[in-house]
Amino acid sequence: MTDFTDRGVVLTGAASGIGRLMALRIAAAGGRVALWDIDEAGMESVRGEIVAQGGQAITVHCNLADRQSIKSAAAQTLGAFGAVDILINNAGIVSGKNLLEITDEQIELTFDVNTLALFWTTRAFLPAMLERNSGHVVTIASAGGIAGTAKLVDYCSSKFAAVGFDDSLRAELKRLNSKVMTTVICPYYIDTGMFSGVSTRFPWLLPILKPEKSVERILGAINKNRRRLIMPWFVYTTYMMRLAPVALSDWMLDFFGVTHSMDRFTGRK
Repeated sequence: MTDFTDRGVVLTGAASGIGRLMALRIAAAGGRVALWDIDEAGMESVRGEIVAQGGQAITVHCNLADRQSIKSAAAQTLGAFGAVDILINNAGIVSGKNLLEITDEQIELTFDVNTLALFWTTRAFLPAMLERNSGHVVTIASAGGIAGTAKLVDYCSSKFAAVGFDDSLRAELKRLNSKVMTTVICPYYIDTGMFSGVSTRFPWLLPILKPEKSVERILGAINKNRRRLIMPWFVYTTYMMRLAPVALSDWMLDFFGVTHSMDRFTGRK
């Protein structure tokens, strides 16, 4: 079991959305939270909420698209905490545009934040975890890392890479006989500002997930050392779709509304 009590926890993308909710719950459970984000005002607001409820938190400004910024943030965090027990790679960005509408810079930024940052943050904290033979690396990926869809070519590609990152890291740790844990989280759309405007054709099968309930399930999965959490359950059928001919698989994604889910996307303003 991964206990948050008196554990040093790094949480990226902590200034808003499910990052904020996770930070509040982890602190309430006794964790010492390092809030990483580029939004300093947002981080300070979250830290204020944590302190008001009697918790412990520090704010660490970090641009996850900048490797040197990540190194500096890691050094600052280790200086404050001494050790990091749990790393939650939560931060992510989405453009919500067709491939030919995205700029080169937007594509690079998506991969910098959603994919490459996983490598730099994990490389910063994993050596000490291996030395202690304990720790937990959590990757907040997406159902979009299991099945791709229109207007999310860059996002889904980056999340497919995030799922592969977790799969491969888990295999490496097993080969090392390490007790360091990994968990990957693959949710459908969560009702935060990041995905404002998305739709679902069958909400009883593929609901837009509620943030509070999603965070409860995510932290429960971390606490119980679950290797993978996919939500809602219907997303598991994607694996069966992979076995079908491509035309049938594409038809199913279209029928269930996944292909058109981004048609009215507006995103965070």
